[in-house]
Amino acid sequence: MSVVVVGAGLAGVACAREVADAGIPVRVLDRGRAPGGRMASRCHDGRPIDTGAAYFTVRDPGFAEVVATWRTAGLARPWTSELAVLDHGERRRAPGPMRWAAPQGLCSLVAALAEGLPLELEREVERVTAGPTVDGEPADVVVLAMPDPQALRVLDPRLGAVALASGRPWRPVLAVAAEYADRTWDELPAAFVNDHPVLSLIADDGARRGDDAPVLVAHTVSDVARRFDEQPEKAVPLVVEAVGELLGITARPVWTHARRWRFASPEQDRDVPFHLGADGIGLAGDGWGSSRIETAWRSGSLLGREVVRRLG
Repeated sequence: MSVVVVGAGLAGVACAREVADAGIPVRVLDRGRAPGGRMASRCHDGRPIDTGAAYFTVRDPGFAEVVATWRTAGLARPWTSELAVLDHGERRRAPGPMRWAAPQGLCSLVAALAEGLPLELEREVERVTAGPTVDGEPADVVVLAMPDPQALRVLDPRLGAVALASGRPWRPVLAVAAEYADRTWDELPAAFVNDHPVLSLIADDGARRGDDAPVLVAHTVSDVARRFDEQPEKAVPLVVEAVGELLGITARPVWTHARRWRFASPEQDRDVPFHLGADGIGLAGDGWGSSRIETAWRSGSLLGREVVRRLG
């Protein structure tokens, strides 16, 4: 028996972890240079900055057990249960569930879960066909752990999973990281930005990392992401100006970096956590449920258990 997981984000790694722990051979393929997916972190001068997801929450008991191991290892920490809302120039408090952060970047959590798994990075998959096969190599089960539009690029059009992955719009986002010479803004863990033409969220990366570095990460609205899709760096001046106006920052950043996420989140949730067809092709990710890091873990883990049950 063999299982191939395409995608080394949290969903793919969680799926592979379940399969590997059951003693079934599994391979994880990803075109990136490191595991993580949208839990990506960029290093600048040795310091990680989260340029994908801003934080994660914990509701599922199984996920809570995983988070407890990350916390014990010093990889995750409770960050804040209260974010801000910036609404037409006014700032108000938004209490909610505890948001968690990762001192070494969210990608470190995926890397920890992937420890010991056979990862094949910088591996571009061209086609998944009936059998199932991955680029002509047969497997008992093939899992695509990625957003629907990316899965459609590799799925043979004749496969049943194509219908499930089709027809759902996805929102793009640009994430812009900016480091300043000093912290001149009021205390701000993170803030949702309502009805703004440029921004949807601002996160204080120094606060969530716990080192108070003067680094902010801003997420754009979808219209801006589409406008600058081909050249994300050209959106930086617009984003920096908007951040400055909202937080009262007059200084220019020391450096900036833009990261494009063409498929950041689906416009509609799903009410099932994964798909596994009779043809041995599975789909998983944070698009299977409400779009959260926890959803990605749950989707991949549940699919992995179903793969084990089917192959057992």
